[in-house]
Amino acid sequence: MEWNRILLVAALLIAGLLVAGCVSEDAPAVPDATPAPTAAPAPEELRIATTTSLYDTGLLDHLGPAFEKKYNAKLLIVSAGTGKALEYGQRGDVDVMMVHDRAREDTFIADGDGVDRRVIAYNYFVIVGPESDPAGIRGTEPEEAFQTLMTEGKAGTPGVVFVSRGDSSGTHAKEKAIWKAAGYDYATDVQNSGDWYVEAGTGMGATLVMANEKEAYTLSDIGTFLAYKGDLQLVPIVDSGDILLNVYSTMLINPEKHAGIDTELGKAWINYLISDDVQQEIATFGVAEYGEPLFFAASGKWVLMGVPEAEVTSPVV
Repeated sequence: MEWNRILLVAALLIAGLLVAGCVSEDAPAVPDATPAPTAAPAPEELRIATTTSLYDTGLLDHLGPAFEKKYNAKLLIVSAGTGKALEYGQRGDVDVMMVHDRAREDTFIADGDGVDRRVIAYNYFVIVGPESDPAGIRGTEPEEAFQTLMTEGKAGTPGVVFVSRGDSSGTHAKEKAIWKAAGYDYATDVQNSGDWYVEAGTGMGATLVMANEKEAYTLSDIGTFLAYKGDLQLVPIVDSGDILLNVYSTMLINPEKHAGIDTELGKAWINYLISDDVQQEIATFGVAEYGEPLFFAASGKWVLMGVPEAEVTSPVV
């Protein structure tokens, strides 16, 4: 009887193993309960043309990462003089423009190439030169300083050399405006006026380096000068005067004239730049490293800059 019981149990165990084997072989595989990770969407690209005097300061490198993270975007930035940057916009090669030459910006908008201009920051131009100041212009008004540079340069006074951007940039436009205010015609009186006047045809950083090598004077925005100051022997010689005001703005390339403009991301970038938090970032940029800001925030200073408040504080919709 006991032996029969043992045989019965053994038979049941063998039958169970056979059934289990059949189920394991024929049953569909149990799906993995953990879903496969979804690939993140590729970042959307925003094409920006900016001036070298803005780019060389490192401001966009400072502001860009937070925007890219927030909007899953990638900023494609090309820097050039304002004239060249505006050409990119006229061809529709970029989505957003960042420049500092109000007269040409107004023309750009009037021609239908740009819309939604907003002022984002301002600082000042400065005439820098050798500490010894061979032309003797320290502390004078910008217009008087240029008159003296012309006189001493043409007279061959030792050490009096002026290096111009010479690249149709916003800084070059400001230089020509100062020459005009000083009573000179740029094309006939300044260009080709002698070896003392050198046209570099380069961006702001490279022009500062050239002026430093020649121990010469040049006109620079204060932001780029401070960013390069550690590698220069040049010092500010003339740093006050209403004509030295330098206003930076941004605008969207007109999507009604140029196809393929990323309007939504472009508007997001402009609104990001004029937001309170980013305006505060702009106002403090450079303080820790240089002891003073490279730019002033546009918000709240629109009267000083002579622009409508809507061009400073109104979000683009």
